[in-house]
Amino acid sequence: MNWKLPFTKKTDGNKPKKSKTREWVDAILFAAIASTIIRGLLFSAYAIPSGSMEGSLLTGDYLFVSKISYGPRMPFTPVSIPFLESTITKYNIKTYWDGIKLPYFRLPGLAEIKKGDIVVFNKPEEADASYDRPVDARTNLIKRCQAIPGDMLTIVNGQVFINGKAAPNAEKAQTSYEVVTNGTDINPQVLSDMNIEVRGQKDANTFEMIIPKAYVATLKGYSNIKSVTPVVQQAGNYDEAVFPHNEKFKWNQDNFGPLVMPKRGMTIPLNDSTMILYRRAIELYENNKVALNGKDILINGKKTDSYTFKMNYYWMMGDNRHNSLDSRFWGYVPEDHVVGKAMITWMSVDSTGTFFDKIRWNRIFKPIK
Repeated sequence: MNWKLPFTKKTDGNKPKKSKTREWVDAILFAAIASTIIRGLLFSAYAIPSGSMEGSLLTGDYLFVSKISYGPRMPFTPVSIPFLESTITKYNIKTYWDGIKLPYFRLPGLAEIKKGDIVVFNKPEEADASYDRPVDARTNLIKRCQAIPGDMLTIVNGQVFINGKAAPNAEKAQTSYEVVTNGTDINPQVLSDMNIEVRGQKDANTFEMIIPKAYVATLKGYSNIKSVTPVVQQAGNYDEAVFPHNEKFKWNQDNFGPLVMPKRGMTIPLNDSTMILYRRAIELYENNKVALNGKDILINGKKTDSYTFKMNYYWMMGDNRHNSLDSRFWGYVPEDHVVGKAMITWMSVDSTGTFFDKIRWNRIFKPIK
């Protein structure tokens, strides 16, 4: 007996094949979607544009930055052109549309930010209204985390202290020195070989130079060098460029604090001093309306004498201490500005090198510490 099934798969031997153009379009579309997901959720590439992390990281290093380490941050502005910077050309044309803005949300990560991590984050200074940029459209920076939420940070004569204990310095950290010669010029090749940068000149024989620690003793040994001494801004010398930009706190880049990093759930009393130190976090980063009415402090129109933080905050500094714009100048970094953790240098290009030594081969696929 032959049974005929009511439903059978219809075969069509004449099904048209995709054209070459359609295959290419499909392949490009798939690659764009896949790379966007990978770049948004897993890792992205980043180039070192300046010397603020010399000699831990060099200008011309290209890095892989892990977004999954601290948890992928969801876009604030989901409508944007992928793979482009937030603004392009000298006219600063936007590559995103800020008609849709989403709240801060981060997927779970593999770890928390630790002291000593090298972190990529958006520039907090660009939270100011004059920039008019959403968080994920702000400039990317890379620095080393020195303090985590709840830590008390102090800088004494250039040395960072966390909770009263000296923080370990990066192996190849740099700072500037006053170099006094006997009047004889220093051979420029010597400076180049030791990666010494001349920052300024006080008089005919006195220079300020950024010198890698490994070469300080070597430079002192030259016959035309009379002295090499660290440059340190003295305690009590107020620098208006340094956070919190108020004469009540006479801080500078070498002598700073103490300052406690805000922590989610931490409550502080509100007074003249705490408002100077933390108003930026309360108002700009946590989106509250702050007003002063005589001695009264109003947050979102309500009189209050305390505030509880909604986010965690971190202190980020460059390893090249006297050639780095970092938290000393614009303050703590809110967690919603954190992009990811720098993991590996996959390429390094020396723009000053000749054709044959332009690539720094010893830095290819070098883990970042």
